[in-house]
Amino acid sequence: MPRKQFDLIVFDWDGTLMDSTSTIVRCIQAAARDLGLPIPNEDAASHVIGLGLHEAMQVAMPGLEASMYPRLVERYRYHYLSKDHELTLFKGVEPMLQELSQDGYFLAVATGKSRVGLNRAMSAVGVMSLFDATRCADETFSKPHPAMLQELTRELGQDLRRTVMIGDTTHDLQMANNAGAAGIAVRYGAHPGEHLDSCAPIFSAGTVAELHAWLSENA
Repeated sequence: MPRKQFDLIVFDWDGTLMDSTSTIVRCIQAAARDLGLPIPNEDAASHVIGLGLHEAMQVAMPGLEASMYPRLVERYRYHYLSKDHELTLFKGVEPMLQELSQDGYFLAVATGKSRVGLNRAMSAVGVMSLFDATRCADETFSKPHPAMLQELTRELGQDLRRTVMIGDTTHDLQMANNAGAAGIAVRYGAHPGEHLDSCAPIFSAGTVAELHAWLSENA
């Protein structure tokens, strides 16, 4: 049966597939605390989720001396590595991915994580084999630049017009808009629903179950 709309489904990782938003926020705040810097509030720390790590620190804590940002990244990684073994996928993510894969969709990940971090996370939760391609922030331009989606479609021989990007941040949805792909918002992650709505997603899911049902019916 021909696809309704899409051949390639691209997911963000943190806050979309993995339940990691609160941990990332706490680790950003802990990194600032370690260095005696003003601690960004929860809104500021969660807003930068999805960006590459260096860029995220610059946005969350602007105006610091340039030498401080590598130190913040190092402290963030220290705290995150002590916690990442505790992180899990959102309930319902694995069966959703398995069904989409069995139905013949190309599946990919576009993430602000590093390559080492994504591979470690995917291996820990056992889903690496379900994805056809992945792209990380340390390999190309960070979101919302369209490069991740452009590179994934080229790698897999797909059309951006039949590609959908699914994410919990405006960075994800703006990347989709910039690339000429469709965007789907998930409202259970880092960014508030009204911010996501400003990017005009074709659907906005409040839960993984809602996302799964929509993809089964419409993708």
